[in-house]
Amino acid sequence: MQKKRIVITGLGPVTPIGIGKESYWRALMEGKTGVDLIEFPNFDMERFRTRIGAPIKDFTLHDYLPIHKGDRHLGRTSQFALVGAKLALEDAEVELLPREGVQGRYELNHSDSFKIGAIMGVATENMDVRDSSYDNLLKHGGPRRINPFALPNVYTSSVATNITERFGVRGTTYVISSACASASHAIAASYNRIQDGPEEMFLTGGSEACITPLSFGGFIALRAMSARNDEPQKACRPFDLHRDGFVMGEGAGIVIVEELNHALARGAPIYAELIGYGMTADAYHIAEPEPAATSLSKAIDLALTMGGVEHEEVDYINPHGTSTKLNDSVETKAIKKSFGDYAYQIPISATKSMTGHLLGAAGGVEAIVTALTITRGTIHPTINYEFQDPECDLDYVPDGPREKEVRTALSISAGFGGVNCVLLFKAFEP
Repeated sequence: MQKKRIVITGLGPVTPIGIGKESYWRALMEGKTGVDLIEFPNFDMERFRTRIGAPIKDFTLHDYLPIHKGDRHLGRTSQFALVGAKLALEDAEVELLPREGVQGRYELNHSDSFKIGAIMGVATENMDVRDSSYDNLLKHGGPRRINPFALPNVYTSSVATNITERFGVRGTTYVISSACASASHAIAASYNRIQDGPEEMFLTGGSEACITPLSFGGFIALRAMSARNDEPQKACRPFDLHRDGFVMGEGAGIVIVEELNHALARGAPIYAELIGYGMTADAYHIAEPEPAATSLSKAIDLALTMGGVEHEEVDYINPHGTSTKLNDSVETKAIKKSFGDYAYQIPISATKSMTGHLLGAAGGVEAIVTALTITRGTIHPTINYEFQDPECDLDYVPDGPREKEVRTALSISAGFGGVNCVLLFKAFEP
């Protein structure tokens, strides 16, 4: 059977530096950072070694979606996902029709809602709902004070099912949780489902809202996060010699992946074609990447083989680029292992230098960047890259945006436990 062609037709970024395609892109081109000092209500931040993050400030769900009676129970991860889904659908020119008799819900103007699905990536869960429920249980009256809707909204699956409920999506729906590779795995799974199943379109990508005391404290205990509290705007510095850890961000990156003929039939905009992916496991350590970079390099090679692309055809790489000592050096090693001397000719720019690390949503917001880079022919910079690390000596685009024709590009994601996923995009050719 001939493979179906799968294209990206809608982009829905919800990030610390911009919400919506144009706001996000403009901030990337300007080298804007979303990193700042943070505070938790009723919590002494001096007790934390790290006091910086990349939160989405002044976010209100109902600035983007009409009020629905169940909204008061939603966690922040689900809220970001809903807004990203709406932005992506609108960007893909899918008409949203008010659902008759139900305030705040929609039906998509599509002949068969069973042919649209939602596969989402989430690393953790609705952490704010979980934390508040624990608080009520332990401090404010015991089990009787737990909201009966808390548990179904804590589940990671709720991030996808809230999308289906709100937009009338009735096809395959589930959540993938593979740490920081979750969104990329979800996009790859959506690709597979369109190839093999009845669906013609998926809302996919990832969402995450981990800036809560418990999860924040857990990453501090791992010594994984930057403690550059006196210079928050310079804390996230992927591949720089003086990087000292990642900065936690939050948000969502939702894309519409669609079978080509279906997209053409409805006159949808097309940003890029998804032509391959590679997935591997390090089989090494729960929190550290494999030092030899063999598995991550293999994921790169698998993606190129699946897409029928030679290594020398790759024009751009959006890396995982977390700003941790081990990740950045191992990722650089993996790129060199796969591309040899050609690695030095590939522009590589780290989105996390501006957004922070969105964990399960990272692959989604970075897939959006990769698709826009192909469409617009401009590569965003890696900000805060000031001092060269001998182990990280590739072209990280440190000096502002760069105009370049990009026809083939990779987006790399790597998660805790050594789970790797590499997506391969190509400029669309009719």
